[in-house]
Amino acid sequence: MRIANVNHRATLTDSDRHLDIHVASEGAFGPDPMDIYTRWADFTAWASTITTREISNGFKAKAVDVLAPVPLPRQIFAIGVNYRDHADEASIPYPENLIVFTKFQSSLAGADVDVVIPDVEHGELDYETELVVTIGREAHKVSEAHALDYVAGYSVGQDLSERSVQLRPPVPQFSLGKSYPNFSPVGPAVVTIDEFEDPNALRISAVLEGPQTEDHGGLWKVQDGTTASMVFPVAKIIADLSQIVTLFPGDLIFTGTPAGVGKAHGIAMQPGNVLTSTIDGIGSIRNTFVK
Repeated sequence: MRIANVNHRATLTDSDRHLDIHVASEGAFGPDPMDIYTRWADFTAWASTITTREISNGFKAKAVDVLAPVPLPRQIFAIGVNYRDHADEASIPYPENLIVFTKFQSSLAGADVDVVIPDVEHGELDYETELVVTIGREAHKVSEAHALDYVAGYSVGQDLSERSVQLRPPVPQFSLGKSYPNFSPVGPAVVTIDEFEDPNALRISAVLEGPQTEDHGGLWKVQDGTTASMVFPVAKIIADLSQIVTLFPGDLIFTGTPAGVGKAHGIAMQPGNVLTSTIDGIGSIRNTFVK
């Protein structure tokens, strides 16, 4: 099952066509995408009765109309240094415990948005392609063995970072440096775990176009990894977070990035760069960087 947000209305989608959930359910579920996640058990029971043919007979949507599938999460968590190859390129030891920060809700965006490069002295705008988890049930002190039972689904996300703000002294400002407008694009849908052959080993990649890619024929695959190389897999992340905080339906967790971020390549995003971030089985999001 794939759930999207088209112009602030929840849909079921096959990536090409969309079925309006409020209309198809005859009002049983509201048009607000958040209604789905607060009533996840009821929603999945209803959605299981919908056929692929009904969805394929739905409407088409422009990419710019596909908004963040979970537009108003109560909490957004992000996990740092969670891929072994990324830790290696940054010369950071593999962490023994979760490295956690937050991204603010106002930074959320949909699958196809322009990102304004902040006007910051010595600015350094970087990208991090990430698997984003949406929580479907309230979770507190859950075990790793049962943690995936609390997941609604997975999306593609970008954890964009203004490094000069993120790392400025005297102490780092991770949450601020990663929360400018459109610094948390997510999409194109929330895809339930049953859609994946192996939800713990998903290919994750990013392709850069525009300035700085001339030596790569104008198309540079800057990231190419797999979620199997996470230090802490999704179930462990949820279990460990839930020992301290309560996770609520609709909460988002950015789970870290594989090797190949801009800092490792010695580049920062410039006007005219286009970044396409992809996770197999979920789809792609596309960001254009502008002055």
